[in-house]
Amino acid sequence: MRIFETPGRSMAVARNGMAATSHPTSTLTAIEILKAGGNALDAAVAACAVQCVVEAGSTGIGGDCFAMISPGGSTDIRAYNGSGRTPAALRPELLRAAGITTLDRSSPHAVTVPGAVEAWCRLVQDHGRMSIAELLAPAITIARDGYAITPRVGFDLALQVDLLKANPTASNTFLVDGKAPAVGTIQKQPRLADTLAAIGHDGADAFYRGDRAEEMVDYLRSLGGLHTLADFAAAAGEYVHPISTNYRGRTVYECPPNGQGIVALIILNILSRFPPVSDPYDADHIHILVEAARLAYAARDAVVTDPATGIDATPRLLSDAFTDELVALIARNHAIAALPHFDTVDHRDTVYISVVDRDRNAVSFINSIFFPYGSGLMAPRSGVLFHNRGQSFSLAAGHPQEIGPAKRPMHTIIPGMVAQGGRVTLTFGVMGGHYQAMGHAHFLSRLFDQGLDIQAAMDLPRLFALPGTTTIEVETEMRTRLGAELERRGFDLRPPRWAIGGAQAIAIDWNRGVLLGGSDHRKDGMALGY
Repeated sequence: MRIFETPGRSMAVARNGMAATSHPTSTLTAIEILKAGGNALDAAVAACAVQCVVEAGSTGIGGDCFAMISPGGSTDIRAYNGSGRTPAALRPELLRAAGITTLDRSSPHAVTVPGAVEAWCRLVQDHGRMSIAELLAPAITIARDGYAITPRVGFDLALQVDLLKANPTASNTFLVDGKAPAVGTIQKQPRLADTLAAIGHDGADAFYRGDRAEEMVDYLRSLGGLHTLADFAAAAGEYVHPISTNYRGRTVYECPPNGQGIVALIILNILSRFPPVSDPYDADHIHILVEAARLAYAARDAVVTDPATGIDATPRLLSDAFTDELVALIARNHAIAALPHFDTVDHRDTVYISVVDRDRNAVSFINSIFFPYGSGLMAPRSGVLFHNRGQSFSLAAGHPQEIGPAKRPMHTIIPGMVAQGGRVTLTFGVMGGHYQAMGHAHFLSRLFDQGLDIQAAMDLPRLFALPGTTTIEVETEMRTRLGAELERRGFDLRPPRWAIGGAQAIAIDWNRGVLLGGSDHRKDGMALGY
């Protein structure tokens, strides 16, 4: 039960349909699509397209997309991997011969072929009720007519001024006289509006073939990229089988690698070996959560890769025997001193969208350009801001994530679903790059171990164990309550650089016929239903 004297939000509660996103305009767009006869998938795509305009630092058509769809709330869940691949000519020996030892954020080699547009068009064709033109129309109008900068968008933008100033098109689009715009400033993206309109008219071909593809390829090649028109024309995502585990009598579903959803499942498997704790500030529970995350991320960096070009370690990582091995490493009173260390990079920005419609079709949808404002590289004529997902690759010879031709990098973006009694009861996601897997596990623990409602589970302070270290980023209230005890156990605490992650979720209460939704206060968005 919410305490109404304290700051916070109430859950959204509705009967017919609901959407939860990290931007109010996006949530409103989703509700309008539902009311106009669209289904949950239609609403998710329309909402995401709007966020590609109004929250361009977090997502865009120059990025990638993953989705999970539950028709009618059934456990016949369809997952889609819309992550792009490297150019076919990109071979590690070429980079080494050129003296490239790291993949810089604004390097064209960090730009894989964007997968989002192909994913949207394929999903709408297969599962939508409305046309892609109808679904992109709100985003096109907003991009042409303008939108006002919201507080979190303005905060994120201000941190990327130097990146954006380095690219004339990005600077002219997002900055005002080379400076970050104030909250409430009106921005427009007419080039992006034209590109979205072309996609609405001609589908994915407008992005991956023809004049716009040629412009994007020419631009990337002018920077030293190896992209070709053939690479863009070959872009195609795929339907994949979700992976899952049991947690407290519920089935938790994630997308398989090359995403890191498997890390969330490993953490949950470890937590399930310990009795549930009702206090969200219990030091022993937090200790186990942190150690579970540290071990799971170490396993990720050691073996998780694109199964199409490497070994699929999923069966091993989700086995009881592997869970036993990890649990045995956890001491209850001190941090594990030494974990395997693997080279990693930061993983930062994303939008997550949750939608459930009147027919209880449920969609868990996530779209990302990786770092805030991605690579900072913006194609001059098409207005496409490219992601830098290729930074997830390693240049170390023989590493599971070694860069290679037509290869997908390890992805941090992970949509999630939970089912019980043969029906989906929750569609959820947590933004925040690396944090997402730990965030999934911590969120579900707060729901199912501590009995919190969706919004309360998001509102509580967070912490994140930085992979490969004993360092934990801890938000203020939790640091105040538990800091001394966690430091006594051997952890190095520090404040986060900014609020940790963001989340959206919608629960389906099948018995009462209602939807319950939440949206994270760390972002600008909201959950709305009707």
